[in-house]
Amino acid sequence: MALLPMAVKAAPYAAMVMDARTGKVLHAQNADTRLHPASLTKMMTLYIAFEAVQNGELTMDTLVTVSKNAAAEPPSKLGLREGQKIKLRYLVRAAAVKSANDAATAIGEAVEGSEAAFARRMNRTAQAMGMTRTTFKNAHGLTAEGHLSTARDMSILGRHVIYDYPEYYNLFSRVTADAGVRTVSHTNRRLLQSYKGADGIKTGYTRAAGFNLVASAERGQERVIATVFGGQSTASRNAKVAELLDLGFRESPSRVAFAAPGKPPYLGRGAGTAGIVVANTSDPAPGTRAKSIRVASAAVSRSLRPLARAGSVAPAVPAGEVAPLVAQLEDEIETVLKEVQATSSAAAAAPVGSAVVAASAVAPSASAKPIRRPQGVTLASAALRDTPTPAREAEVVTRLSTNDARHWGINVGRFPSRYAAEKILLKTALAETATLDGSLRKVVQGNRGFDANFMGLTRDTAELACKRLQARQVNCFMIGPS
Repeated sequence: MALLPMAVKAAPYAAMVMDARTGKVLHAQNADTRLHPASLTKMMTLYIAFEAVQNGELTMDTLVTVSKNAAAEPPSKLGLREGQKIKLRYLVRAAAVKSANDAATAIGEAVEGSEAAFARRMNRTAQAMGMTRTTFKNAHGLTAEGHLSTARDMSILGRHVIYDYPEYYNLFSRVTADAGVRTVSHTNRRLLQSYKGADGIKTGYTRAAGFNLVASAERGQERVIATVFGGQSTASRNAKVAELLDLGFRESPSRVAFAAPGKPPYLGRGAGTAGIVVANTSDPAPGTRAKSIRVASAAVSRSLRPLARAGSVAPAVPAGEVAPLVAQLEDEIETVLKEVQATSSAAAAAPVGSAVVAASAVAPSASAKPIRRPQGVTLASAALRDTPTPAREAEVVTRLSTNDARHWGINVGRFPSRYAAEKILLKTALAETATLDGSLRKVVQGNRGFDANFMGLTRDTAELACKRLQARQVNCFMIGPS
């Protein structure tokens, strides 16, 4: 103890244990005291990186040019050089596994253009998650005035990392990882290898913070998150975290109704501050940002369904053969149709004059007030008919109609491949026939991916479609006339 720096010995202690399945707090000590989070900060940096990839701001294969600012960050670091180009996926691995400060700064600058702008986005996202006592000043967590958080807030963030982006969570359990320029080792491999069920999440250390850790472990159907601030050494911190995890597993019931944390609304590029965004989907000129106009408040606070990991490609097709999209998605189409039928039954049972029934159970807070039926638009009846309807041939739309100013459209996401965009268009069309019937499904390729659009709608119909899709937890924004 005499050999430890005085700042480390003086770092305040705080802890929290949470049942990750429900968010129930099982133990708390100084959990709301604002302290230095150190590299626990990188959980938010990585969370926003995943969010940016999912929403088409960039891809895991985007080449990031390392700035002088990023290259100059102190250790722990990957050793990036100013002007070096490196794929985002390697920066993500370095930040998650090695806790590299230069990689974290490079991620922030790639997503938002500057570390200051990225910190503002971190704070917006933190507030949306309910991290009420956290303020971020940078992407890496090195000590800065006002850069503070709490054991409670970091436990909340860790839970969101686990459940909002499960397709990326495996990064935090890798003992080693290829970071492009070299292989890196996990900063907490000792706990990962010694504690049964441990699979992440993030360590942190500075002299002001002490030895911090947010850890998660899963055993059977139980998952526990334990957070410690102010540990006096790696060994003592790990021992304390193991003790807290044991406490969590003792206190957690074997079976409990799972309650997802609820993904915060998307607050990145092009999202505005809230609501539906009207925008052209063509990529802006270099150095400029696309203009957007907010036309209706429709922010949805419920969790969106996770998308497939970016970079997936369509199945290979033998030479000379054509693999119809419908045939490849047969199982998914059947699932969607069952959902539509279930929704139809719910809609038929609803009283006349009630608001539009969403395709899935949506909490009342998902929409502030009932959706107004737009003039001149007739909604398809959701009730299932007793007599079968004769099948009709598929209708191919070759141009946009000018009737009722049908120059509007909606965007339901940006994807890394044309196949992925076509796939979501087909699934969305099957699930939302009431407003999208007769629209043109269109995939638009840009510098950042493939936009999945429905075109040929009136403004009212586009607005209604977006509201219904967002109630079904599908990302959507309106596209104005070119």
